[in-house]
Amino acid sequence: MIAAGGAVAIGRAGKGRENMVKSQRNCFWPLVLAVAVTFAWVGLAEAGPRARDLGVPFEGTPGALNAITDVAGVEVGHATVISGDGPLVIGKGPVRTGVTIIHPLGKSALEGVAAGRAVINGTGEWTGMHLVDEVGQFFGPIALTGSGNVGLVHQGLMDWAVGRIPEDALVTRVLPVVAETLDSRLNDVFGHGLTRDHVFAALDGAMGGPVAEGNVGGGTGMIAYTFKGGIGTASRVITLGDKKYTIGVLLQANHGDRADLRMAGVPVGRAIEGAWPEVNGVPVLGPNAGKRDDKNSLLIVIATDAPLMPHQLERLARRAVLGVGRAGSTASALSGEFALAFSTTHVMPLDGPPRIKQPISDTDSTTMNALFAGVVQATEEALANQLVASTTMTGANGVKVYGLPHDQLKRIMKAHFGRR
Repeated sequence: MIAAGGAVAIGRAGKGRENMVKSQRNCFWPLVLAVAVTFAWVGLAEAGPRARDLGVPFEGTPGALNAITDVAGVEVGHATVISGDGPLVIGKGPVRTGVTIIHPLGKSALEGVAAGRAVINGTGEWTGMHLVDEVGQFFGPIALTGSGNVGLVHQGLMDWAVGRIPEDALVTRVLPVVAETLDSRLNDVFGHGLTRDHVFAALDGAMGGPVAEGNVGGGTGMIAYTFKGGIGTASRVITLGDKKYTIGVLLQANHGDRADLRMAGVPVGRAIEGAWPEVNGVPVLGPNAGKRDDKNSLLIVIATDAPLMPHQLERLARRAVLGVGRAGSTASALSGEFALAFSTTHVMPLDGPPRIKQPISDTDSTTMNALFAGVVQATEEALANQLVASTTMTGANGVKVYGLPHDQLKRIMKAHFGRR
């Protein structure tokens, strides 16, 4: 019923081992949601290995959690909806979807944050970004979800603000920040499997601490590098004399080709054997299989406590592409890939001037270069973590996508780097 690491796991009507909560009566949902949110951290100790645990070496110093929540104040929540099996029937499933919420300053905050963004490849949607481009800020949470859920999640964020935000400040919540990747291979993308209650559960259940990765939240139905993909996170601590800054990355991966996949510079995608996607037991990708579908996407959220201006945060966001390149991606023609960076120490009150102490100078190349490196390193590791955390899933029309084989990855790393 409950997934690890702050994930609210919610199933709807349907059969199969993947169902986490079963209900055929709408009256049961409020109870399910209340119980799920109350015990959102149950099972955290059961979280699986991460990329480092399998011998993948990375540069830089991670934070205590190696997660976006190493940046003080950031909270993350997931709602995961898994139900049904068999042929796709629009409106009935199977459903493999969800939503991931990031509160930059915590769910109770009224203030906004300074922000900047970068477009790696623009074939996708991230709402609220014209405001970021124009004035370098946004208010409220960030939501990552599947393409078919954007409208519902957008409205859900507005509805959630009512009663929580003073009425004279609700105008700050009319441009919610919602981003999508397309989960149509495994999910009934036109079937509205996600509901407003799910969105509220993720918003209310978000918290600091360890972050669930893999087949959770917005990453539930995603595929990356031809393996099962999803949510991944990592962080870096930047120490420069008596100053210390933290960079945290959380991403939703639904992109990439297996032949391009690299970890720590090693072409692991080409070295791994088997584990090709199947439909009803028949491989549909691989050396002798069918045509690859190129509609993919990647969403990258970068948090930092460094006191940066919006144009500097845009510079950080642009560096995320270098981490993506390290993991092996060419941003294919229909792969919508975006990055959004925000600072938790450059705050926009509801009234009065922005609050920022000792902003970093554009001419302080030493500090800026260290922050750039932290973004690249954390993005690379978050991409590896989402693959390691994601597990094999069967979805609509019998499509089965395998998780990255841990045993093979471990052997490959040992062959290249020995025991570490």
